[in-house]
Amino acid sequence: MTLLDRRTALALLAGVAAFAATGAAKALDVVPYSEDALAEAAASGKPYLIDFYATWCSTCAAQQRVLESLAAESAAYAAIPIIQVDWDQHSRGELVARMGIPRRSTLVLMSGTTELGRLVAETRSDRIAGLLDLAAV
Repeated sequence: MTLLDRRTALALLAGVAAFAATGAAKALDVVPYSEDALAEAAASGKPYLIDFYATWCSTCAAQQRVLESLAAESAAYAAIPIIQVDWDQHSRGELVARMGIPRRSTLVLMSGTTELGRLVAETRSDRIAGLLDLAAV
């Protein structure tokens, strides 16, 4: 039997840790906004999140990182579908007007056509988790 040198052992451990991390992480169920996608989510009978975002928005990017982290920690969070509404395309659209969305970086948790809660420009993990927890109520 051969002993591993330190460098090989560390590389092996790093590989195992990376494999475990990718196996444990749950991907977010993200769908780009369309009227059909929204109607399908509303008809599903399950809670879903509408994420009003812009690709250039740093607050939106921070929210995305929090959502990814929460999904990796909890299958319940990972199971909540997310409909992403591109602010650059839809900020002056009917959905934004009808829902009274004040700005990008707005997260709205819905069940059917009923709003369960919303956060505007919030990036704290505990607050976003609190919004997602409303899906279980």
